[in-house]
Amino acid sequence: MRTVIRGGTIVNEGRSFVGDVVIEGERIEQILPANPLPSQEWGGGVTVIDATGCYVLPGIIDEHVHFREPGLTEKADMESESRAAAAGGVTSFFDMPNTVPQTTTLEALDEKYRLAAQKSHVNYAFFFGATNDNTSLFSQLDPHRIPGIKLFMGSSTGNMLVDRDEALERIFSEAPLPVMAHCEDTAIINQNMAAFKAQYGDDPDIWAHQLIRSEEACLASTRKALELAVKHHTRLHIAHVSTAEELEMISPLTSHLPITVEATVGHLLFSTVDYDRLGSRIKVNPAIKSCHDQEALRQGLMDGRISVVATDHAPHLLAQKEGGCARAASGMPMLQFSLVAMLELVDEGVLTLERLVELMAHNPASIFQVRERGFLRPGYKADITIVRPHSPWTVTPDIIESKCGWSPMEGHTFNWRVEQTLCNGHLIYYKGIADRSYIGQAIHFR
Repeated sequence: MRTVIRGGTIVNEGRSFVGDVVIEGERIEQILPANPLPSQEWGGGVTVIDATGCYVLPGIIDEHVHFREPGLTEKADMESESRAAAAGGVTSFFDMPNTVPQTTTLEALDEKYRLAAQKSHVNYAFFFGATNDNTSLFSQLDPHRIPGIKLFMGSSTGNMLVDRDEALERIFSEAPLPVMAHCEDTAIINQNMAAFKAQYGDDPDIWAHQLIRSEEACLASTRKALELAVKHHTRLHIAHVSTAEELEMISPLTSHLPITVEATVGHLLFSTVDYDRLGSRIKVNPAIKSCHDQEALRQGLMDGRISVVATDHAPHLLAQKEGGCARAASGMPMLQFSLVAMLELVDEGVLTLERLVELMAHNPASIFQVRERGFLRPGYKADITIVRPHSPWTVTPDIIESKCGWSPMEGHTFNWRVEQTLCNGHLIYYKGIADRSYIGQAIHFR
């Protein structure tokens, strides 16, 4: 049960150095400077992983995914998407509540944990969904089990749109956990959609998506969330920020209030110029925005305005992605390719590798107070990702692990490769092969 990851460049807590990671069972035992001993001198009963030429990172924590189970499993399920996570170097995920049934009752929450304990190949946790009338359940939520409360301030997903001022006041004043908010103003979106349908027909072309789910809609909703968070001293995590103006609005508050910001890989990789090439495959909510907005988000990675990078991984069948602004489903699968995509931004000089590790491992763990994960530290769970640079490969449909079977990255050649992923000290992914027998653990908080 002893494993040594030998000779890789360890990237952790702002430092990069060549060294060895010693694992005993499911936990990290030691982190050592480069060991001059040949591998056979570690002694018997030790598995040695040669990481020479590779980078050894804390396992990625994606705090924003939609695994679609229960109720929407034609698109994805916990088994397939956790397998995609392992292939992408992601060792922990936090799943969103807009499934069928929605995770807005204690029973639905328990059912998700039951399913994950049978199916998930990586570590798991589930947000509880806020509605206009379920705040009475907040006091019954176990803070050691749940990362936070998901609030849709601009969504028409069943009854999960919270649009009553009195309900928003209750949520922000009574939430015992961080509130992750999807901020878009539904009234503005509906008004824009009606205007575009009147001019262009019942299903306007995809280029109009960023004008319908507009910058104005994002700003209005984010402004309201910030006002409520300031008023009630709420721990607010703003999901998938998509505009430069939002960053300008939020950043003065983050230095003295518990307000943090998430950017998604999709908003960092794509801008409106990519609609011509990819069409509805990159239709997401909030919409992909302008090159100016994309550049502001990229700058926010290094200057501290962005706290976390996640995916908002949201698989749909390709048939469900057909059409324009009204008909095509919003959301795209990105989990398997999120880390290698961000590593390309490191190569481009957008951010450093040390900062990437903060954004995708350390900060998700710190913001949500994850126990014993997100860092390479003695005593912590051995969630570890090993990546190799200068190892080109091209995304083809046959290597896509997500059940939906497609990716907006198809045809793209990456120069980084996830070689191995360890979850709780267990090798769950090795050079293209995932261990389908392994089951991850429920994440503990606080």
